[in-house]
Amino acid sequence: MFRKIRIILAVLFFAGVTSLLLDFTGALHGWLGWMAKIQFLPAVMAANFVTIAALCLLTILFGRVYCSVICPLGVYQDAVSWLSSRRKGKRARFRPKKELKWLRYGVWVLFVAALVAGVQVFVALLAPYSAWGRIVDSIFAPAVKGFNNLLALLDQRIGTYNVYPREVWLKSLPALLVAVVTLILVTVLAWRGGRTWCNDVCPVGTTLGFLSRFSMFRPSVDYSKCRECLACERKCKASCIDIKAARIDYSRCVDCFDCLDSCKAGALKYRFAWKKAVTAGGEEPSGTGDGGRRAFLIGSAILAGETVVRSQEKKVDGGFAAIAAKKAPKRDVPVTPFGSSGVRDFYRRCTACQLCVAACPNNVLRPSSDLSRLMQPEMSYEKGWCRPECTRCSQVCPSGAIKPVSVEEKTDYHVGTARVNRELCIVETDGVSCGNCARKCPRGAIRMVPVNPDDPESLRRPAVVEERCIGCGACENLCPARPFSAITVNGREEHIIKD
Repeated sequence: MFRKIRIILAVLFFAGVTSLLLDFTGALHGWLGWMAKIQFLPAVMAANFVTIAALCLLTILFGRVYCSVICPLGVYQDAVSWLSSRRKGKRARFRPKKELKWLRYGVWVLFVAALVAGVQVFVALLAPYSAWGRIVDSIFAPAVKGFNNLLALLDQRIGTYNVYPREVWLKSLPALLVAVVTLILVTVLAWRGGRTWCNDVCPVGTTLGFLSRFSMFRPSVDYSKCRECLACERKCKASCIDIKAARIDYSRCVDCFDCLDSCKAGALKYRFAWKKAVTAGGEEPSGTGDGGRRAFLIGSAILAGETVVRSQEKKVDGGFAAIAAKKAPKRDVPVTPFGSSGVRDFYRRCTACQLCVAACPNNVLRPSSDLSRLMQPEMSYEKGWCRPECTRCSQVCPSGAIKPVSVEEKTDYHVGTARVNRELCIVETDGVSCGNCARKCPRGAIRMVPVNPDDPESLRRPAVVEERCIGCGACENLCPARPFSAITVNGREEHIIKD
């Protein structure tokens, strides 16, 4: 029964979180957005103490239920492991193995140090929710949009026009490569060893693993009934049950309950066993060396301090010629979304889960290729511009990197400033009148001034009124100059919010 309930809940959570990342209509977030916000790392980055406390309490009560039900990457590994077990002769294929403490706690300490130091590239590589978001947005979403476009084509052929095509494009080659490598690595490890990634690499699994050692409800063996058939060992995808040694390593147990169904003698039960003897020789050995415990306690103290610091930071809720594609200019300062308080705060909080990238309907947000903020989103305007009526990214961010803003509040944010490069402007290069940037600017921040101040009849070129420019990128996107726009937006280190 426990296993069936766990599988049903896991499927629901997995489908919900994945649907959020695949939803290019924005219709699901109002219903399922909470599933992203209860992921462990986004809750830490948002200093969401209620969610953090709830997840820790859940683990202390019932073990690593988070890893087997809530975490999408964990559920994916279970699915791959189950498919692997369908092979002939592989239905009972696991063996107990020792905990790789040096790898497990070494990665965990490096992860916490990177998180505190703001080295988000390393954090984004290992965080399970971020890894899954990257995989879905970079690999699965283009496939879904391609299928949507096929339906749109068929729909147009029959003349109903109920399905609209979506643009499929490469947002970031580095992010795609990282996503492919991560997917292959996790899949291979799950196919061969079940929960190897979760218990040897994943820092969230290590964090919750320490708490699950003290869980109140957990699988326990009644050795007076045990026949030592080892069926539970062979079904344990975490390889944490060792019957001959009379030991279960609860720090690695993910509460999948496969072992319960495998025991035909009724010796293995999921029950209240806090501070009770659960081995043949007395109290359950913890399996935690002093080094691992010290590393966890020190790292936890650092992480807790970092979370408190975050909670105290400022919060602000005609022709036929082919047209050359635009290229992204080199920006002095990256542009971060409306709702973020500044570049530094945004990149310290962002977990690179790609949810905002997937939700952006105007193709403005994309994963960065810059090594210092690799895979974290930035705004760029080759495909579109940030429209005043759209606040989608601020509504979906689970980590607090982008605060929720209303349409009215959005116009108060100044996230960047446009700058004119006269050498690229067609008024200068081709000697023709344009003014497209000034006509399209929603804030009236661009004025057309005479090229020759002494001749009012001379051609006019754009000039930016910086106090009015908010950094939406309409001017850059709609500039006819190719391949680089003659007017580009540079971000502000600290966003200005004007009433």
